[in-house]
Amino acid sequence: MSVIIILLLASISVAVIFLAAFIWSVKNGQMDDDYSPPRRILFDDHSNSQQQN
Repeated sequence: MSVIIILLLASISVAVIFLAAFIWSVKNGQMDDDYSPPRRILFDDHSNSQQQN
């Protein structure tokens, strides 16, 4: 029974660490992408968006 408690605490602590790292990266601008959106239209694949008759 004590092994289950240890594994549960370990998994919750790992989840909290990953959540904290994700929140830290979002607040520090790691997820911001200023380069791709203006250039995405230049490399757009039109084969999926065209209607086939």
